[in-house]
Amino acid sequence: MMSHRVLEKLSILLKFVSNAMNMTTVALRQKLHKFIDSIEEKKVKAIYTLFENEIEQSEVEYSDEFKAELDKRVEYYLNGGKTVSATEMKKRIKAIRQKQVK
Repeated sequence: MMSHRVLEKLSILLKFVSNAMNMTTVALRQKLHKFIDSIEEKKVKAIYTLFENEIEQSEVEYSDEFKAELDKRVEYYLNGGKTVSATEMKKRIKAIRQKQVK
């Protein structure tokens, strides 16, 4: 059974959502930011608790090796290295996949 505090928090969120149904995503984000910035600490913690799993899953950690490879590629590009357009890359990938099927 949910505690009174959790139900209160859900009620606040539901009111917000019902008011937000006709708003654009940008307007919703702005309103959410403003709301979170203005509420007391315990409410922030309650909201965080409700979405903690999703928040944790959305945080991507890159390895040092991966970051170094990205840095290397950016440096290559900035020094005039050859690049390919997205369209060309799609063609190349399609060709590779077709070879793999045969």
